[in-house]
Amino acid sequence: MPPSSPPGADFRPVLDRIAADIAATPGRGRPADYIPLLAEADPGRFGMAVAELDGTVYGVGDWRQPFSAQSITKVFTLALVLAMEGEALWEGVGREPSGNPFNSLVQLEYENGIPRNPFINAGALVVTDRLQSLTGDASGSLLDFLRAESGNAALGFDGRVAASETAHGDRNAALAHFMASYGNITNPVPDLLGQYFRQCSVEASCADLALAAGFLARHGIRADGSTLLTRSQAKQINAVMLTCGTYDAAGDFAHRVGLPGKSGVGGGIIAVVPGRCTLCVWSPGLDHRGNSVAGVAALDRFTTLTGLSVF
Repeated sequence: MPPSSPPGADFRPVLDRIAADIAATPGRGRPADYIPLLAEADPGRFGMAVAELDGTVYGVGDWRQPFSAQSITKVFTLALVLAMEGEALWEGVGREPSGNPFNSLVQLEYENGIPRNPFINAGALVVTDRLQSLTGDASGSLLDFLRAESGNAALGFDGRVAASETAHGDRNAALAHFMASYGNITNPVPDLLGQYFRQCSVEASCADLALAAGFLARHGIRADGSTLLTRSQAKQINAVMLTCGTYDAAGDFAHRVGLPGKSGVGGGIIAVVPGRCTLCVWSPGLDHRGNSVAGVAALDRFTTLTGLSVF
């Protein structure tokens, strides 16, 4: 049985061991090539951070290096909409794994414009559309939240990445227009796409994102002690992360890592140990499903070495 990490344990020795293991492991995958700026990233980079419930954060490698958060931001927009709209959100987006690539159009036609879950692109567009209607500035509301929870007021968007995604965003535009034809998108599609691409262009470090996700480990409680989500709502988000958070590799991720997680094609992955801590790992080399090769391996090592998982 692996050793257990007691409350208050210093995670630095574990992180150092993981970093050494990753450095000795060949094969890091390839950066996302359909977003030209992301394709320039060095797959040899690696960072990892662990944030405890009280905001204590430990890191190793490039854990302070900002990177493109991409789809990791979908967790935070989902939380904001669920906090404001409650169960009504689930009328427009499901909670089931898709089994198809994250930008697939196939299921939408069979299922009347209702995306399978909020983490595939179609589902994330629905959530961002709701947040835009609720706030008038979806990406700005997201950024304010991330700054507050991470304690980093310097967090911002990378306009070059947003522009690059806009220039190569035909598939997302098709998804949005198709859902709009079913009445499941209410804002003008060009406005929604601008908000969505800006949202995905957030630059943040492993430390920033591990801290920002802390409310999910604290059962819905924000860094300042206020309540964002009920315990039940936090459970819902963690459950959808476990079953849908790593594209069509969620089953393999649950098998290897055993934690709710959400990946992004910038090479980042956040993971949650409810009641204990949150993690973020970054390495830009991806597998064929869009998940960081070194990131998944590092989280696998973390749960093996510490015994911390939801199982």
